[in-house]
Amino acid sequence: MNTPRPRLDSAVAGTRRAVRVLLAQALAESVVRPGDLVLVALSGGADSLALAAATAFEAPKQDLRAGAVVVDHALQAGSEAVASRASRLASELGLAPVTVRRVTVGSDGGPEGAAREARHASLADVASETGSPLVLFGHTLDDQAESVLLGLARGSGPDSLSGMAPLTRRDAGPAYGRPLLGVRRHTTRQACAAAGLAPWDDPQNDDPAFARVRVRNTLMPALERELGPGVPEALARTADQLREDAAALDHFAEEMAEDLAEHSEAGISLSVRQLAANPPALRQRLVRLAVASEFGVTLSRVQTLEVCRLVTDWSGQGPIDLPGVRASRSGDRLAFSAG
Repeated sequence: MNTPRPRLDSAVAGTRRAVRVLLAQALAESVVRPGDLVLVALSGGADSLALAAATAFEAPKQDLRAGAVVVDHALQAGSEAVASRASRLASELGLAPVTVRRVTVGSDGGPEGAAREARHASLADVASETGSPLVLFGHTLDDQAESVLLGLARGSGPDSLSGMAPLTRRDAGPAYGRPLLGVRRHTTRQACAAAGLAPWDDPQNDDPAFARVRVRNTLMPALERELGPGVPEALARTADQLREDAAALDHFAEEMAEDLAEHSEAGISLSVRQLAANPPALRQRLVRLAVASEFGVTLSRVQTLEVCRLVTDWSGQGPIDLPGVRASRSGDRLAFSAG
């Protein structure tokens, strides 16, 4: 008599499926190749721990190796012990190599921004040392929804409201993968419990000094209480839709850029007539694309709109000086030169 196999926990199955889909996409798009090492950014929390377990299971099935990087930010007492415990769990899951890096967090960009910058720099270093083309992060659907709300409150525009992409190629360093963007935070915790994994609970995740914590613990529950369940899922869908729209507009802008642009020793110029003939969303993208490609400068929305006034509301006004670049109009040309 055959003994029935124990049923796989639904949360474990969900996290594994999410990782399987992301790794298949990375292979299909040649982000990774068979035999490559994929690294998991592991904090020891439920999200990254569930991701580590799922990656350890799924990566070998797609002929990929799986390792982990544990970054110790050294911002809390006992952080070294937390990092050591996370690395031990990673090794027990079968991840190899497992690297622990202690970093120094600066002050630029606020506590969260500075910690993120130090963490990503450390991850990029380890990826370079190990030859890994892909780093996986444990961001969940809840993180995505919180990012959309924060972007909305800050008036950051569609790029911010688009949230995080599941798979991001970068100009330098490894690609970033976020397999769990369709998975709820409570699911990762359930997956850890089902696998017998005890996650670390970061006390900063409940510190109201951080805006994201206030969104998570106060604003999101209030929205669901007043509007009904499903708010995080709706916000995540909004991010997906905006990201698709933004990608389409960027594609059209890149196709049109060659026809509008003229290069010179001084910099680059665009046809005012052709810029004016396009909708504002494309016009602004063409301006930002020209400046970014020629000078490596990223214009804010306010700066972009001010430059675009030289196209739509020009009455002979002089040049606009921006950080690293100067914009001016001469006849039918909008010119950009080094500032």
